[in-house]
Amino acid sequence: MNTSYKNLRIEYHILQSFPVSCLNRDDVGAPKSALVGGTSRARVSSQCWKRQVRLTLKALGVTLGVRTKKVAPLIAEACRGLGAPEEAAQACASALAAAFSDDTLLFISRHEAQALAEYARQIEFDAGKINSKELAKLLKKVVNPALDALDIALFGRMVAKATELNVEAAASFSHAISTHRVSNEVEFFTAMDDAHPDAISAHMGSLEFNAATYYRYISLDLGQLAQTLSPEDLPDAVAAFTQALFLAVPSARQATMSGASPWDFARVLVRRGQRLQMPCETAVKARDGGYLAPSIEALTTWLDKQEALHGSLFGKVAAYEYGKRADFSIDDLVNALKQQVG
Repeated sequence: MNTSYKNLRIEYHILQSFPVSCLNRDDVGAPKSALVGGTSRARVSSQCWKRQVRLTLKALGVTLGVRTKKVAPLIAEACRGLGAPEEAAQACASALAAAFSDDTLLFISRHEAQALAEYARQIEFDAGKINSKELAKLLKKVVNPALDALDIALFGRMVAKATELNVEAAASFSHAISTHRVSNEVEFFTAMDDAHPDAISAHMGSLEFNAATYYRYISLDLGQLAQTLSPEDLPDAVAAFTQALFLAVPSARQATMSGASPWDFARVLVRRGQRLQMPCETAVKARDGGYLAPSIEALTTWLDKQEALHGSLFGKVAAYEYGKRADFSIDDLVNALKQQVG
């Protein structure tokens, strides 16, 4: 383990405002919410934003793993690519997949699928010769998240049937919570029948929406990331992750209620020590035309207070603020973080 990164993490404290939108729906199609400090808040789940970050990483050209229940088809494709007859490819793939997954979602890289196919070729694509004890050792040697599965390193992997393949997540996401009280509203709409001579309504419906300033907290454990990746891969991984955090926006109802707002403000800390997330326990009141200004004040005041109270245990290595100065862009933040971990 590279001890220079031990207990070192990047913490992203982000404020991001959205107009009328429905970023993340619950089971009845309404925007998700939470009761915090006795007041109703808008909420976007951590799972929702993590998935969007994964999709954005892919759009940025980062090679990712595959999270799927259909592990066998991936391995079968790799076996066929190595010359296995169709029946043998299917039999080997099914047996190999069963060694890791019982109809559960599994994170696997294409490099790992290829390694399993290579193993199958060594045993002449004879499914009866598969030794499950050898497989985990094989994959442990070939997995390289820096090359073809950065998302496995960032978001972790649990393999119940082969715990030696487990990867501890380096990134930790909170649920995004509005800094202020929010009550969902209802939109009633109709759809007109273009072909009817009287242009009557052919459909009526309703949907819920809200508008909010969200506080997002993300922690990236560089010590854990350095265990999964090699240290020389960290700067590029941090850069891609930061860019994806900036660009990723939940995709719900974007065609009818576009929510395409960027970060308004962020304080990004490089620290050693325990994680610190603002609880948003007291809802802010609108001021100066909205909730953003009091939200920035609440966040910076809280962080400054925690730094003072924690003293040497705050462990600050560096701090950067996005959104206050026009001459400090997201590119500047990305480059600063790359240099910090390089």
